[in-house]
Amino acid sequence: MKHRETSPLVVALVIVLGLIAPLLDTTIVNVAIPTLRRDLGATVSTIQWVSTGYLLAMAMAIPVTGWASRRFGARRVWLAALWLFLTGSVLAGLAWNTGSLIGFRALQGIAAGLLIPIMQTLLIGGATGGAGGGARMRNMMALVSLPALLGPVFGPVIGGLIVNHMSWRWIFYVNPPICLAAIVLATVFLPLDAGHRTHRLDLIGLLLLSPALAGIVYGLSELGNRGGVAHPAVLLPLIGGAVLLGVFLRQALRAAEPLVDLRLFKVRTFSAASVLMFLTGMASFGALLLLPLYYQQLRGDSVVTAGLLMMPQGVGIALSRAVAGFAERWGARVVVLTAVLLSIAGTLPFAFAGPHTSPVLLAGALVVRGAGLGTVMMAVLFGAYDGLAEPQVPHASTTTRIMQQLGGSFGTAILAVLLQRGLAAHAADPAVAFDHAFAWSIALSLPALIAAFFVPGRKKSGVAGAAGDRARMGGRPVVADRR
Repeated sequence: MKHRETSPLVVALVIVLGLIAPLLDTTIVNVAIPTLRRDLGATVSTIQWVSTGYLLAMAMAIPVTGWASRRFGARRVWLAALWLFLTGSVLAGLAWNTGSLIGFRALQGIAAGLLIPIMQTLLIGGATGGAGGGARMRNMMALVSLPALLGPVFGPVIGGLIVNHMSWRWIFYVNPPICLAAIVLATVFLPLDAGHRTHRLDLIGLLLLSPALAGIVYGLSELGNRGGVAHPAVLLPLIGGAVLLGVFLRQALRAAEPLVDLRLFKVRTFSAASVLMFLTGMASFGALLLLPLYYQQLRGDSVVTAGLLMMPQGVGIALSRAVAGFAERWGARVVVLTAVLLSIAGTLPFAFAGPHTSPVLLAGALVVRGAGLGTVMMAVLFGAYDGLAEPQVPHASTTTRIMQQLGGSFGTAILAVLLQRGLAAHAADPAVAFDHAFAWSIALSLPALIAAFFVPGRKKSGVAGAAGDRARMGGRPVVADRR
């Protein structure tokens, strides 16, 4: 099919539609876990694999996306991942027992692991028809970041409504219409990039990195359930994953075509952005665990009510789009520092909250928190690609997604253990446990403030910055800001 010239805004909207189903799916399914356990007659430890299997499959799929997009073209991989997610959703809705549901959820996880890094490649790389750089690209990035940030906000509401009024199977059946619409629009509007059939898969790297990520993510997911790192179910996967990751890093530095190009870390903007992706993922995803629990366990709200009370955070995230261009005027460093401080300020009232704290005060705090999270994610994600050559974009997409996934897993695991121990120690006054957990979530944000100082400030000369990055990358051409 011959593609007409497509505006960058249309491309961004098509990509947003493709992201909605996989990003909402995680939180929707989490809400339905108690219902799934009851209807399928499963134990708690078994039914948790509906979520854990999804996360592990997603972690194992992420490393292959850079190679796949270079080999087959980002658009082809995007469409294949959407078809896979659609298939997994239909099969999950038809699941006849716990084992089949876990297997079909793993299919969904593989597709989700491909979609999010490919989204970044489609936006930043040549597939967007030269739309990269400048205020236009910043606005596109702001738009496509919304589903990732709003999914944890609206997912519980949608999941609660489905579970309360329909069969649990509909938490999967809502996905196929969205996926079909995304497939049709992507086929029509996304420019076709041919890919390069000469790119070889670093099979050794894949066999090292995918199980390494799966081991680390699994170990961290078990940390809250087992109550500490000393349990074999936590310690062994973490050690195994860390060893495999170390071997992979050594192998990647020697490979002619590595699965992940570690030389990208020679670019200062990319290194700073990658560290910040880990740290902000750790702080933001960890607190997202605490917020619904605070409303449900401490205040006694239903799942749907808790989701509605968290919606002001979505308002703040939407408002963050308005400051997408400030990084160009003030410099990324100032924007990231301000955004991290806003997210801390928006979390602070929860560190002093109790069962009867004013919901209006907490709603205002969530607006501030959402604005900070939305701004820092957009600024960091956009900065990760500044000064990179087009062939390096798929590598950068894979690496930043891995850093965010690991950061989110660390943050969630740490705060789950802290909350669990706090509730055990303060059974008579659970508000104390929640206050301490939120205080720790603020503490997890502090390293991001330090890392933000290493983000480049306002550029005096785009030429000088590009020349510096070109020198660091061994003389290879870079994609300079098109301003």
